[in-house]
Amino acid sequence: MRAQTDHPINDLLAQRWSPYVYADRAVPEVDLKSLFEAARWAPSSYNEQPWAYIVARKEDTAEFERLLSCLVEANQQWAKHVPVLALGLARLAFQKNNKPNRHAFHDLGLASASLCVEATVRGLVVHQMAGIEPQRAREVFNIPEGWEAAIGIAIGYEGAPATGEESLRQRDAARRPRKPAKEFVFGGSFGKTVPWL
Repeated sequence: MRAQTDHPINDLLAQRWSPYVYADRAVPEVDLKSLFEAARWAPSSYNEQPWAYIVARKEDTAEFERLLSCLVEANQQWAKHVPVLALGLARLAFQKNNKPNRHAFHDLGLASASLCVEATVRGLVVHQMAGIEPQRAREVFNIPEGWEAAIGIAIGYEGAPATGEESLRQRDAARRPRKPAKEFVFGGSFGKTVPWL
């Protein structure tokens, strides 16, 4: 579903969206390699690259079920049909001096955004989820102290709307509302919209 933008943007960004209905079609390894290569080249504070991903493909049933169990129940209901699931993790301290890295989640977000753009180039769709169980993920995947599971990620091909459950079809058919830029682009002081918007 292409975004209806107020100002022109690159078509890849306008095409990117997060559906709930996925096709029953495996994602080739060559594409997965490129998605995580795109994440690898994202910018980060001091080039720390404070991110990691735990990935499970549906054809590896046991691993997929383990990762699926780290999502909240509502996300499990639709994500069980996705061909690839991942958890995005952030390292909370700088590796070079072990001081807190308050930019770690931001940097994980940049890496995941790069992954999303690369996916869109390849005809894939990505749905990122805040609804995960971080403590369960820590236990299931032996995530060490100093790292935190922050997001779930579904990767695959957009499914035909008719193949999804009714509630998911309705969610996918709904418009994607966005605040206008004038509500978050300020100049001079917080809340004062820049004059060129």
